[in-house]
Amino acid sequence: MEMRDITFLIIGATKSATTWLQQSLQLDPCVYMPDPEIHYFSRYHHRGDEWYLENFKPDHKRLVIGEKSNSYLDTPTAAARIHQSLPNVLLVAQLRNPVERAYSDYCMLHRRGEATGDIERYLDPRHGVGGRFLEGGLYYQQLRRFLDLFPRERMLVLFFEDLKRDAAGQVHDLRRFLTLEENPAFEPMAQKIKDKTKPLVDARLRRLLKPLKPFIAPLRDTKGFEFVRSIVSAEFKYVPLNKELTSRMVGYYEHETDRLAGLLGRDLDHWLRAPLEDIKRQST
Repeated sequence: MEMRDITFLIIGATKSATTWLQQSLQLDPCVYMPDPEIHYFSRYHHRGDEWYLENFKPDHKRLVIGEKSNSYLDTPTAAARIHQSLPNVLLVAQLRNPVERAYSDYCMLHRRGEATGDIERYLDPRHGVGGRFLEGGLYYQQLRRFLDLFPRERMLVLFFEDLKRDAAGQVHDLRRFLTLEENPAFEPMAQKIKDKTKPLVDARLRRLLKPLKPFIAPLRDTKGFEFVRSIVSAEFKYVPLNKELTSRMVGYYEHETDRLAGLLGRDLDHWLRAPLEDIKRQST
């Protein structure tokens, strides 16, 4: 296995169903992708190419090799590192309405106990600029770093809302971009990857039980484990987006969204309308 054997990278964005894309591709016997996100070109570049390649274990029959690490899109140094090591790689980005993406990202970390219930601290542009939640949706700046180095034809930009409308068509476009052979029988993943409504063990209890994780792991998927989990789990209560905070977030992303629309030649005005329309529907 050598660096030149890597055909494509799914570079992000976070909370835009890129795991669904990955697992759909993994259903194809002609595709190999390691399961975990490696984050080599973003967080672990100091470990070197040899460490990176150890994460790939393809058999000789695999035709297309790639990986998914969502941190590549919003890490400023990742584009140059990728270009230096993989100048001919194909890049796949999947984008989501930046307001929805930021809120979903916040909910994920709040659910994990890594963010508090003070939603404005993280999502209000008056306070949260510079953090992962708001910065993660600055797609024009992020894509521009890649397109300054890679030809436009080597990047495929997909959209979360297109996936929701036509999942099979989304994967078909991706397969064609990766030059995979046509397969009319191929179907993408049907199951939702992550369900934020699933009851969850309280974050404080999870921290207390963390030292016992190696001993508990073998018991997972057993009836006894699921019974105990059902007793100590509860539905997580998410902090909703209010109208004022949503309006400030829409304003924060307005110029960036206009520049992205020009870059990609796609009308994205609905990104700025949709969050406010959702709030209006919820209040009637």
